[in-house]
Amino acid sequence: MGDASGALALVGSGEYTATMDETDRWLLATLGGPAQVAVIPTASALEEGQPERWNAMGVAHFTGLGAQVTPLRLLQRADAEAGATVEALREAGLYYFSGGNPEHLAESIEGTPAWAVIAARHRAGAVVAGCSAGAMVLGSQLLRVRQMREGKPPRWRPGLGLAEGLAIMPHFDRMRLFLRDDQFRQVLASRPSGLAVVGIDEDTALVRLPAKGGQPRRWQVMGRQSVSVFDDEGRATVFQSGELVLV
Repeated sequence: MGDASGALALVGSGEYTATMDETDRWLLATLGGPAQVAVIPTASALEEGQPERWNAMGVAHFTGLGAQVTPLRLLQRADAEAGATVEALREAGLYYFSGGNPEHLAESIEGTPAWAVIAARHRAGAVVAGCSAGAMVLGSQLLRVRQMREGKPPRWRPGLGLAEGLAIMPHFDRMRLFLRDDQFRQVLASRPSGLAVVGIDEDTALVRLPAKGGQPRRWQVMGRQSVSVFDDEGRATVFQSGELVLV
C-alpha cells in the first residue's frame, strides 16, 4: 500500500495570524471538504493564561477560514491519556500545535493515546501542523534551546518523528541575531548522525506535500520569507517561498 499520509506543516512563527492565512487555507483545501481542526496548546501550559489565549486565537483564526474548531485543554500527560481528549482527537482532520516550551510538549504527548490517534490519523490523510515549539517537536531530534540560553553546550533529545531525519529551528532569522556563529557551529557539530538541520524564518512554513501516486514526498516553502537547510559540512542552501526543497 502506498503512502497516504496528509500534509505536514512546520511553521517558523505566526500561528493563528493573518500572515498564515494563505498557507492554512491551502492545508485545509488538501482535506477536500469540510474540516474539523483541533488546536492544541500543550507547549504553552507552563505559562499562566497562555493556553487559553492560544486556543481563543486558534478558534477565531480557523473559524474565519471556514473550518469547525475544537479547542483542546491538553496541558499535561494526564490530559493526553484521558479518554475524552482521545475521542475529541479522533474527529479532527487537522491538528495544530502552537508555540511555547518544546520539551514540555514532547514529554506530555510522546507515547500517549492522544499521540497514537494523531499519528494514525496523519498516516490516513489528516494534516499535522506545528508552529515554533510545535514545529520543533515534530522532528526526529529536538535541540534543547533553553539550556543553550543558560550557557550550556548543545544537547538533543528525541522528537516525535513525523519529520523524519530533520531537526527544526524556528524563528530562524531572529535566532541568528542572538546565536553567535561559534554557538551555531557547535549546534551543527553536536547533531546526531544523519540529521539535517532546517532553519525556518518567521511567518514562513516548510510544508511536506501530501503523497500522490507513489511519487517521492516533496517539501515546499510557503509564506513570507525563506528556509535554510544545512548539509553535513555546515553549508546552507536557502530556499525562497514557493520553491521545492530537497531534504
